[in-house]
Amino acid sequence: MQCLFPKTLNPQFFLRSFNNTRSKAFTVRSMSSGSRMFQLKVDPLTGNSEWVVIEEDEASGDATKQLLANTSYLDMFNDTRRNKAYREAIEKTITKPCHVLDIGAGTGLLSMMAARAMDHGDSAESSGSKGMVTACESYLPMVKLMRKVLHANGMHRKIRIINKRSDELEVGVDMPSRADVLVSEILDSELLGEGLIPTLQHAHDQLLVDNPKTVPYRATVYGQLVESTDLWKLHDLYNTEKEVLDEIRLVPEGMDSAICVKRQQFSMHCDALEEDIKLLSEPFKVFDFDFWRRPDSHRVTKLSVQATDTGAVHAIISWWSLQLDEKGTIFYSTAPKWISCPSSVEGFNSSISWSQNWCDHWKQCVWFIPKKGLSLLKDEEVSLLAVHTDTSISYEMKTLSQNLELEQSELSAQKYQITLLPEKIALYSDVNWRCSMLKAIKNAMKQKTPSLCVVVDDSIFLAVALAHLAKGSHVLSLFPGLQEKGALYLQAVATANGYSKDHVEVQKMSELLTSQSSLEKQIDLLVGEPFYYGNNSVLPWQNLRFWKDRSLLDSILSEGAVIMPCKGLFKACAMSLPDLWHSHQCLQHVEGFDHSVVNSTLGACGGSPPGQENPTLPFSVWQCGKSKKMSDIVTIMEFNFLKTISPCSGKAKVEFITHGKCHGFVLWIEWVMDAEESIVLSTGPEQRYWKQGVKLLKEPVAVGSHRSATTDCHSADIETSFDPSTGDLIVEYAFL
Repeated sequence: MQCLFPKTLNPQFFLRSFNNTRSKAFTVRSMSSGSRMFQLKVDPLTGNSEWVVIEEDEASGDATKQLLANTSYLDMFNDTRRNKAYREAIEKTITKPCHVLDIGAGTGLLSMMAARAMDHGDSAESSGSKGMVTACESYLPMVKLMRKVLHANGMHRKIRIINKRSDELEVGVDMPSRADVLVSEILDSELLGEGLIPTLQHAHDQLLVDNPKTVPYRATVYGQLVESTDLWKLHDLYNTEKEVLDEIRLVPEGMDSAICVKRQQFSMHCDALEEDIKLLSEPFKVFDFDFWRRPDSHRVTKLSVQATDTGAVHAIISWWSLQLDEKGTIFYSTAPKWISCPSSVEGFNSSISWSQNWCDHWKQCVWFIPKKGLSLLKDEEVSLLAVHTDTSISYEMKTLSQNLELEQSELSAQKYQITLLPEKIALYSDVNWRCSMLKAIKNAMKQKTPSLCVVVDDSIFLAVALAHLAKGSHVLSLFPGLQEKGALYLQAVATANGYSKDHVEVQKMSELLTSQSSLEKQIDLLVGEPFYYGNNSVLPWQNLRFWKDRSLLDSILSEGAVIMPCKGLFKACAMSLPDLWHSHQCLQHVEGFDHSVVNSTLGACGGSPPGQENPTLPFSVWQCGKSKKMSDIVTIMEFNFLKTISPCSGKAKVEFITHGKCHGFVLWIEWVMDAEESIVLSTGPEQRYWKQGVKLLKEPVAVGSHRSATTDCHSADIETSFDPSTGDLIVEYAFL
C-alpha cells in the first residue's frame, strides 16, 4: 500500500483520500514516539467519527483485524494471474545482484520475488557481490504482517523494511544508495488513484538511479464507447425523472444538474452489465504511462473515434493493460470479458491467456456522458479529448454538431447542487420505488393529519415529497450528512414542487431536541428511507441508525405518531458464490512463498482456527461474479421501530431448494413502511441499489433439497443477535 498523505493532520483530507486506498488508516512518524497509526473509528449508529491513535503493539488487535478484513489484500493475493505475471517479469528483469526498491510492499511478496531472483541470477555466485531489497510500506499493521511473512519464508535477513511513505525516504538515511530496480503495485481500477504519478515522480527524482529497470514497465489505458440504458439511469436523473408520472421533481426544468454524480470515473464490474451494453466503437488507446521514466503530472490527448454502430453513447468504459517486462512478453489486463486482447499492443504474444478469473480489487471504470448521451450514426467520427491529472482521468467528447460536456464554471456556481452515488441517482428515478414511498406517505397522512413532519436521515426524496404533499404541515429535515447544502437545495426546488420556502427547514438533531423541549408542537410523522449521506460501503444493519435517531426523538413524539418505516425484517438466503469465495479463500503458497500466516488477520475463508469465523462484509451481490440462490428467503428477526432501540435476536431454519455448493449467506433488511405490511421495500440481492452483507463459509458445503436422495445437507439453522450499544450484529449458523 502506498498513499501520499500530507504531513499535517487534516481529517477532511484523509476522508476524501480514503476512497482510493486499500485500507482506511495511515501511519505517521514522530521524533519522540516512533511509529503511530491513526485509525478512523466510526460509530455506525450515530455517525460520529474520531481519529484513534494505535500504538505499534496494538496493531494486531481485533479492531485492526476487522479493518484489514475489509481491505482488498486477500482478493489481490488470490489473483493468480497478477501474481504469476509479476513473478515472471521480476525473474526476467532481475538477473544479478542489485539494489531493489519495493514501494507499497504489503506482505513483501514482490520483495521476496526480487530477493529470490537475485539469489538465482546468472552472475550472483560468480560475482560474489550481494544485492539488497528495500521494502517501503506505510501502513503499520501491514508492516507487522510483512515481518511474519518474511520470517515464515526465511527472508527476514534479505529484505530491509522501512515503515514510511516513499516520499519520506531519504538516500543516506533509509537507503544506502539509489535503487537500480523499482518493483511496485500501487494501482487502482482507474490506474492513477493510489498516487502512482507523484510516487513515480519522487522516486525518479530522489530514490532511483538514472535509467532504472522497473516492474511494471508500462501501463496503457484503453477506452470504448458504449450504449447502455442501465448506465444512463445511473447518472441522468433529470431525463429519467421525466418518465415518472408523479408530481415530484427532484431535478426541475432548468435545474438539470441540481442532483448529479461527480464528474469522475466510477469503478464497476461491467461484465455484470454485458447484456445491456451495446458497443459503439472498437477499443481505443487513451494514454501510456512509462514506469521507467519520470511521468508528467498533466497531459491532454485528442482522439478521433469512429462509431461502429448507430446509437447513443451513454458512457466510456475504460480499463488498463500492464506490460510488465521491457521486451513486451508479459501482460496483465483489467479489460472486460468481451475484450480478448488489446489489438494495438505491439508484439503481443497470442499464446498469452487473457481470460480472467473474477477479482474485486481491480474492475473497469465508467465515465458517464452527460444527459441522454451523444447520438451517433454508424461510421460517424467522434472527437474525444482525454485529460489526466496526478490522480485521475477525465473525458470530453463531441461530434461536429454536438458538445455535451457541461461547463465546469456552471456546475460550481450552483451552491445548491448535491452529488450522489450513481446507485442513489438510479433509485430516485425508479418508478416502483417512488410509487411505494408516495403511497406510504399518503397512507400515513390518512391516519393522522401531521402538524410536524421530521425526516431523520438524508432522504432528499422524502423531504421534497412531504413538503409537496403535506401542505398544512411543517416539514423539518435533519439532513445529518447534507446539512447546509441540503437546506439550499430544498429552497431552490420549492417553487417547482409547489411548496413555500418557509414550509420546510433543515435543523440539527441537537437543535431539534433543545427547541422542542420548550414547545407544545410534537412530531406527528417521522420518516426515513433510511439513507445516510456518506455511508457508501456499509453493512445493511448500519442503516439502523434510523432506529437510534428515532429513539433519541422519542420524548417529543406525539401520541399516535406515525413512524415510517415502522419495522425492519432481517432476511437471509443461502447462495452459491464461487467467484467471491475463491477470491477470499485462505492463502498457502503464493508463487512459492508461504502466506498462511496472514489468513487469520485478513479474514480468509478456510483454514481458520476453531471458533474463529469469517467477518461479514458488504458487497453488491449482483456484481460478485457467478451467483445462485440455494434456498428460499427466510426472516430471521424483526426490528420494531415503533419502540425505542433495544437488543434483539432471532433464529430461522434455511431449507435448501437445489443441489450444489453453498458458499455463504446473504443478509439484508426489508423496510416495512406501514402497519399493514402492504408496502415492503427490499434491499436484497436481486436489487442493484444497495449492498448486502455476505457471510462467507469457512468451506463450501454440498447441499441439496429433501427430495434429492443424497447425503448432502438439506437445511441449516442461522441465528443472529443485534447489540445497539455497539451496532454489531453477530451471525452464527449450523448445517443439518
